[in-house]
Amino acid sequence: MLKSIHHAAIICSDYQRSKHFYIDILGLEVVAENYREARNSYKLDLRLPDGGQIELFSFPDAPPRPSYPEAQGLRHLAFCVDKLEPFIAHLTAHNIDVEPIRTDEFTGKRFTFFADPDDLPLEIYES
Repeated sequence: MLKSIHHAAIICSDYQRSKHFYIDILGLEVVAENYREARNSYKLDLRLPDGGQIELFSFPDAPPRPSYPEAQGLRHLAFCVDKLEPFIAHLTAHNIDVEPIRTDEFTGKRFTFFADPDDLPLEIYES
């Protein structure tokens, strides 16, 4: 039986820019970083405090992600935070645009969206 999501994989267009974003701005911990010469590709394993992981890949000439209108497939990644406002302030201090706070009509919990350097939609959800 499934227990949890182990990781999500992201392909980025600019490895150094995305590495900075996920480590220095979002605060994920580096588990491993490998360059795969045969693929001319980096693979960076990042860990969240709860053990969940993100695999950040770079591939030469990867096509851009279709976003608007949204394409079929994974819609966004959502991260849990204790309080939205301190994290929103942290993002805006790094010149990252954040959408207005919304309230989930079913749970009453607050959330908002922002984007990574390749416009991948990311959500923060207040616990």
